[in-house]
Amino acid sequence: MNAAGPLVLVVDDDPTARRMLDVRMRALGCQVAMAATGREALTAIERDLPAVILLDLQMPQMDGMEVLRALNREGVEVPTIVVTAHGTIDTAVEAMKEGAVDFILKPFDPQYLEIAVRRALERRQLLDSNRLFRDALAARSANILGEGRLIQAAIQTAQKASDTNTTVLLLGESGTGKEVFAHTIHQWSPRRDKPFVVVNCVALSEHLLESELFGHEIGDMPPSLQTKLLRVLQDHEFERVGGTRPISSDIRVLAATNRDLDEAVQAGRFRADLFYRLNVIRIVLPPLRDRQEDVPALAQHFMARYAAETKRPVRRITVEAMDLLKRYHWPGNVRELANTIERAVVLCAGETITIADLALSGAHPLSRSHNPIPAGEADGFHDQIDNYRRQVLVSALRRTNGNHTQAAKLLGLHRTYFLRLLRKLKIREDLETGARTPPLDAEVPTPAASDAH
Repeated sequence: MNAAGPLVLVVDDDPTARRMLDVRMRALGCQVAMAATGREALTAIERDLPAVILLDLQMPQMDGMEVLRALNREGVEVPTIVVTAHGTIDTAVEAMKEGAVDFILKPFDPQYLEIAVRRALERRQLLDSNRLFRDALAARSANILGEGRLIQAAIQTAQKASDTNTTVLLLGESGTGKEVFAHTIHQWSPRRDKPFVVVNCVALSEHLLESELFGHEIGDMPPSLQTKLLRVLQDHEFERVGGTRPISSDIRVLAATNRDLDEAVQAGRFRADLFYRLNVIRIVLPPLRDRQEDVPALAQHFMARYAAETKRPVRRITVEAMDLLKRYHWPGNVRELANTIERAVVLCAGETITIADLALSGAHPLSRSHNPIPAGEADGFHDQIDNYRRQVLVSALRRTNGNHTQAAKLLGLHRTYFLRLLRKLKIREDLETGARTPPLDAEVPTPAASDAH
């Protein structure tokens, strides 16, 4: 929900009905977004997920039932109330089967509509609470694997810092596990039952960032916002965007960046006083190339994880493949290792990952003083993996005429994992615009499905 009230999306092709519902929803203290067609509704939902949807059934181009089915296919959970003048028992039953939480006939009783909306908002709060609970469980199960001297030193520092409210600054290359450490410190702390809020300052514009909580990725925060964060750290107070009243806060900041903040301070790009406030307990996470002894345990961990998620029977990694993993220099660190193992698990033909499944034939012996693969080629490796994933998924969707459930079953993947990959790789945008996905010169072989978990 937004600070000004929960967002309700009204979907109706009748302007009079939209205005009437707009007035009723604003009287309840809700924000209102409008859509005149089903397609407009789906676009609005992608842009800003509403708390509740009021949905008409009879609309041109794409009717309300098609909207409900589209939300189901995409795995979007939004309590939806059907408000229609063309209702029958059969359509009401069908709408409920497709996920609607209530069915109201026009002309509607304003009091009943209010009760239905309040009930849907409570359901939205329950869904959000369940999501936070699932996230908390996932964070508690996060493992920091590694027996090497460098990673153990970082773990020991994190353990000592977790019992305090002291600000922690996590430093390290991209992919070294800074967010995993932040989650783990939170779960070790007395605040473990409180929300853990992540704000990626790089992904937000300055104005959007200012309206968010001052959270945990800080290396690229604009100078004007550095001043506000400094005030939060010093006085535990802040003001909302457009507000004039100071608001007290009870927060702990876990800051993380892959930038060299010492150099940024010297260059004048980062406030020195803010840096000193953040740099109370500094934890530097080592790159994976300096943790060669930890690669086998990490690889086995990711193999078991992705085998379970994708329902693949993969259980082993050959000695030769493991040796290659240990010799590779890992410019993308633990994140790159995870991506490599995930790809190998998906493409593996049997129970054992081989060198061919890893696609690391260009690996060179480690060198701390020399990076054997230029940055451009390292980036190309990730691009090639993503492109191959897209080809496999697009091929499955074409074979099943766009049916997500059947495509996931064809690939032997859990439907939720399949949908996550579609969103991550922007497959729907690929299919609609032809962008990003390279042309398929030949049909991509589909891995055999498996019932193993």
